[in-house]
Order: sequence, then C-alpha cells, then structure tokens
Amino acid sequence: MSAVNRQIRLAARPTGEIDENTFTVTEEPIPQPSAGEFVVAVDYVSVDPAMRGWLDDVPSYIPPVGIGEVMRAHAVGTVVASENDKYPVDTVVSGPFGAQEYAVSDGHDIMVVDTDLAPAPTWLGALGFPGMTAYFGLLDVAQTKPGDTVLISGAAGAVGSVAGQIAKLMGCRVIGVAGGERKCSWLTDELGFDAAIDYKQGSIGRPLRAAAPEGVDVYFDNVGGDILNSALAQLRTHARVAICGAISGYNATTPPPGPSRYLSLLINRASMAGFIIFDYRRRYPEAQAALQAWIRSGQITAAEQVEKGDITAFGDTLAMLFSGANTGKLVLQIR
Repeated sequence: MSAVNRQIRLAARPTGEIDENTFTVTEEPIPQPSAGEFVVAVDYVSVDPAMRGWLDDVPSYIPPVGIGEVMRAHAVGTVVASENDKYPVDTVVSGPFGAQEYAVSDGHDIMVVDTDLAPAPTWLGALGFPGMTAYFGLLDVAQTKPGDTVLISGAAGAVGSVAGQIAKLMGCRVIGVAGGERKCSWLTDELGFDAAIDYKQGSIGRPLRAAAPEGVDVYFDNVGGDILNSALAQLRTHARVAICGAISGYNATTPPPGPSRYLSLLINRASMAGFIIFDYRRRYPEAQAALQAWIRSGQITAAEQVEKGDITAFGDTLAMLFSGANTGKLVLQIR
C-alpha cells in the first residue's frame, strides 16, 4: 500500500474540450475506516461521456462536480481495511469511489463484484450502468418489440454495443452507426448487427435509407446532432426515439441547435423521450439478472477497452471518448 492517496480534482471548468488545466492531482493520507466503514483500493476507474457534462456548472439531472472536488467516477476496487462485517478485507466491490487511488465507504450504493462470472472491468460496462442503460432504454423507454427495425448511434460505445445485442436477442433488425470501417466491421462481424453505417463517410441519410428502406421503428440516440436529424427523417409510423446522450455536442461552446426534422414526430405520430439510468434504481436487480444470464450464456459479448496507467492518466483517458479512440467500454486500470 502506498503512503498517500492520489486524487484527481477539478481545477477549472473547461470551455470546449478538456485540457491540461481542467484537472489537478492532489495527495492526501490514505483514509482510515470508522465504525461501519471500509477502505477500498481502487483498481479500475470507469470513464464515461456523461463526465463531460458533470464539469459544467449548469442545471442538470445531477449537481456538477465542484471546483476542488474529487472527480466523480464509478470504480471497482478491493477492500483493504474494514470496520464493516458485510465488506471484509479482500472483497471486490464497485461503487461511486471517484477518480482516486483509495476511497472510504459506508456501503451505500455499493455492489459486491463476482469476478468468477466476469472480469472486474465488465462490471463497469455490460454489467454496470452502461449495460443497464441499454436494457431500460430499449425495453422501457423505446418499448422495443420483436420485428422492429432498431437504429443505434454511438453503436460501438459502451451503451450502444450492448443495446444492439439486446435488440438482436429480441428478434429485431439492428443497424448501428459508428465512426470508421474497423468499428463498423466489429459491429456486424463480431456483435451480429445486421448493418453498420460509417458516419465518417459523410451524411448517414442515404446509407440509412438503403439499410432501412421501410423506415426505423426505434432510434436509440447516443450522439445527437446531424445523426439525430437523419434518424428523425427515417422514422416509421408510431416510431419511438430514446434519447440516451448527445456526445456530439458535449464539447460545444454554444448551445447546439435543436433537431430540424422534429416535425417527423408529428407526421409519423412518433414519440421521443429522454431518460436517466438513476430513475431505475429500484429495478437494477432486474437488469442485472438479465444481463448476467445473457453474458453467462454467451448471448452478449461484453467489450471493454482497458487503458493501463496510473490515476494521473485520467484526463487523457477521458479525452479519448471525444476523439472516437475507444471501442466498447472505456476503463482506466490504475493497479
């Protein structure tokens, strides 16, 4: 055990992309557990697109990270000291430990991780919030049904890759949008998507019409922007649009324009709804059980891109999300 706890703290709110001035590294003594608490040595830090939104001091579904605060992050780690009988030493757990090397917890919002079922990084991806987001977004928000044509943007990311596989399990035709030939081939050749569209080749309008000539029943949106507009133009009657994220605009310095094709919702009597995974807190066990069964049976492939480094690599790893450098769930391994 090292003598100090290195932490990533928010130094300044970024304008546009994060840079070397956004975070600072601080050192504090390793925390000690009080009665009912335990200390976790963080092994893996989840790196997520939503983190960029948490850096802005604007109204949102969760308060922004404060200047000087440890960067909010979900993580997996190992209990190294404990005054809580439910979490003895050597227990592997996941929870909101933050971007730091050690964290103290009282057990709130903590889950014991079964590394016999899946490696620790998978519990930050397909078996964590991204997988559950895909599950509830498809089943509850989009009301996906067998036979639907499902379009997913950001399809090679943590949420999109799982959403597409769940839709295939349901008997849907699945079209993914991703950036680059390699990612598109991965979607079709390894994950079983029916078609993939490379947005880096230009507007997706024409290839989308070719892939879904009768239109789209479900659009699972992770990116917003021009891709959302193209998807709206290709909706079928009574289509459902689930707004999960809008990563294309997260670094924008001015508010992105709204979708210009929104009248398609009226013409097609379609619906569009946003959702937040935290709203489904009471139903996490339902999603967990389904996802674990699918992974155990090999029906879903969990994909993580694990970047190795120490905690000081957090900022550079986060920046990878916005350059399209990741495939699947991005995780920073610090031990």
